[in-house]
Amino acid sequence: MDLSQIKMVVTDMDGTLLNSNHEVSERFFDLFQQLRKKGILFTAASGRQYNSIVDKLDSIKEDIIVIAENGALVRERETELLATPLSPGLKNSLLTKIEEIEGAHAMLCGKYKAYFDGRSTPFLNELKEYYANFEIYENLNDVADEIVKIAVYHNRSAEEFIYPEMKDLEHLVKVKVSGQHWVDLNHVDAHKGHALGKLMERYELSSNEVMVFGDYNNDLEMLALADYSFAMKNAHPRVKEIAKYSAGGNNDFGVERVLERLLDA
Repeated sequence: MDLSQIKMVVTDMDGTLLNSNHEVSERFFDLFQQLRKKGILFTAASGRQYNSIVDKLDSIKEDIIVIAENGALVRERETELLATPLSPGLKNSLLTKIEEIEGAHAMLCGKYKAYFDGRSTPFLNELKEYYANFEIYENLNDVADEIVKIAVYHNRSAEEFIYPEMKDLEHLVKVKVSGQHWVDLNHVDAHKGHALGKLMERYELSSNEVMVFGDYNNDLEMLALADYSFAMKNAHPRVKEIAKYSAGGNNDFGVERVLERLLDA
């Protein structure tokens, strides 16, 4: 494995860079400064809200690129590079479909603010971890903000209870199981692979110059773009099939150990 040509590192957040306590290690921040000195770009790519991502990476937020909401929003410092919203009509029809699923809770994700309805308040502490800036609406159809993602929460298993009810809509919308409790619905062109592809064009990067880490199905498209794609030890089986290499678990400094190898190269 020749890592000497790497010019950009891209990592998912939950289950990848973040440990099970939703924390970024001090070890990573030390490695980031070394990567920066070598001119290697860093991109955080997550299904999380933009504000939630930069809260986790606050000390370095001015020096990174952020792919938020599964690729529906890309931002570098104060510059918004890409935004891919859902149409209002599609948003409303998806909300109607979600209301028919027992145990499903929909969150509307604007570019910089999320919107919950009153039915989601029992799970508010769980939701606050992922959505740092939010409002509660009685009726989500009343939200006028531009919506880039609908996140659907189930307190048992999103893959078992939500995805089977939504997968027949994949010709209209990107349907991604993004975690144990979450299915994300985006514009068909809004995914991490599309966003990373735009960044690779912007910075004139080829596949052998990009290193990508992921653990869940919303990472598949971006993993496929890189010659150096790493599935976490704790990754979904489909991710392990797609990624070319493996990393340790997110609770065992899996990303950090590979970055140390990159710096040695």
